[in-house]
Amino acid sequence: MEQSLQGDFCAYEQLLVLLTVAVRNVVRGRARAAGLDPEDVVQEVLLALHLKRNTWVTGTPVAPWVAAIARNKIVDSLRRRGTRIEVPLDDVIETLWIDEAESEGQAHDLERALGRLNERQRDVVRAVSLEGRTAQEVATRLQMTEGAVRVTLHRSLRALAAAFRAVPNED
Repeated sequence: MEQSLQGDFCAYEQLLVLLTVAVRNVVRGRARAAGLDPEDVVQEVLLALHLKRNTWVTGTPVAPWVAAIARNKIVDSLRRRGTRIEVPLDDVIETLWIDEAESEGQAHDLERALGRLNERQRDVVRAVSLEGRTAQEVATRLQMTEGAVRVTLHRSLRALAAAFRAVPNED
């Protein structure tokens, strides 16, 4: 790999031959199990290796780097295929049931947590995280820039996470 990165074409050709065999072995089982054509995935992996070869850190093992790229390409292929699993609502309705008292307790906990934030932070968190508004909508409503909304949201969520980590678990 090091020689190929230094421009040695023969070393690059040998590397590709070795990597092709290794990638086929890694991808074959996983791709078939996922219902993918293994050879398509192998070609995508080899192309990614070629395009991303400059991201390999000299002196580190090549195999984990190749395996990570192969895994990512399998995931990309599955995402492109758009496979979704549908579960009938009747099969999971019991897991969706929320006890009214439990729901009220969670709402109280949420309000108490939001109370730790300043008004601007609360407004941003409520709008984005609870109401599902976009950064653009919130920016317009609160007369902020989209960037400021994102920064405020990030800092607010980080502050809430730190506050929850500081509270001892009562369970």
